[in-house]
Amino acid sequence: MDLAELIPIAIRTSVFLLVFALGLGANFEEALYLLRRPAQLLKSLLAMNIVMPVLAVMLVAAFDLHYALQVALIALALSPVPPILPKKQLKAGGSAYYTVGLLFSAALFTIVSIPLSVEIIGRIFDKPAYITPARVALIVSITVIAPLAAGILVRHFAPRFAERIARPVSLFATVALLVGVLPIVFAAWPAAVALVGNGTLAATAVFVVSGLAAGHVLGGPDPDDRVVLALATATRHPGVAMAVAHAAAPGEKLVLGAVLWHLIIGLIASAIYIAWRRRQADARPVEL
Repeated sequence: MDLAELIPIAIRTSVFLLVFALGLGANFEEALYLLRRPAQLLKSLLAMNIVMPVLAVMLVAAFDLHYALQVALIALALSPVPPILPKKQLKAGGSAYYTVGLLFSAALFTIVSIPLSVEIIGRIFDKPAYITPARVALIVSITVIAPLAAGILVRHFAPRFAERIARPVSLFATVALLVGVLPIVFAAWPAAVALVGNGTLAATAVFVVSGLAAGHVLGGPDPDDRVVLALATATRHPGVAMAVAHAAAPGEKLVLGAVLWHLIIGLIASAIYIAWRRRQADARPVEL
């Protein structure tokens, strides 16, 4: 087995362990939190599954963007919450119930929403594309549902053991993910550079910032929930996005570069947003 085969295995394993570590600190009540609150669930799905695809279609239709960027924006808009995002949301002050519940609910709804959305958007642009629910279910099961459920089960039956191993597992998974992702970033960099110009960076920035704004507005009155939904709406699952992109344009090699720009701009915009929210929280008067 060569390095090219080992890297995807390392990434899948590290993502599995990251979500497993999240599950070690969660419970089933948190996972089912949004499913028991239909109004909040509806607003969350509206931000992630309606606003973002509509925005992507508008950007593609309104501007003369590179075809790879068009495919990437739509694929990213259809993708769910990335499994590594909850760690950032919790550090930003997000509610554990909403964070875990949104990760679980978004993964479940993606199994139905992505195949349907891919078919609808393919018809809009007269470029038929199909992705099966089984393929989406496999990706989100491996990266979200299975590891989250496994971690919750370990915590349920062995809470002390779960508490003891959660941090080491998370640290190991984070390091393994960085080691696995760096070669992909270097490999994708020439494609990313090739896309610079013709509105690539501007369109990607509009996409990310609009996602933050939509999630912030639809997150409700609770400032912590707003942070969670803003980050979830702007940040998408790159693995699912690449699967959708491959279904829509299997021969387009620059899509990975477009996804890389989304990750870079997303990291910068999210950091600025989190800093702004923290300043607002520090300025908020303390209730006696």
